[in-house]
Amino acid sequence: MSGFCKNEDCPSSHDLLEFQNGDITRARGAEVRSHLKACEFCSAEVEFYSHYPQEEGVTETTERSEIPAPLFELAEALLKNRHADSSSLDSLLREKGGMVVDKA
Repeated sequence: MSGFCKNEDCPSSHDLLEFQNGDITRARGAEVRSHLKACEFCSAEVEFYSHYPQEEGVTETTERSEIPAPLFELAEALLKNRHADSSSLDSLLREKGGMVVDKA
């Protein structure tokens, strides 16, 4: 999976989330849309946001949900960029006790 990562020219995760939510300026939206055509990683991140909307102030879930394996890999890659602990996503999921990885 080498090469599947955010690069210096990629929009920030904040910009991608705003793009997904429709809260971005028209000009910036056009730039992001153009970037998404060429960047598989950012396209996967936007898809992640479409399946798992980010809501401000919500930190817990009360029911278990399954995370499709590709989205798990994306989240793991994002966390590895921020933290040295390569098991950070597994640890986080176990700690929260609310998510399961769908390996299918």
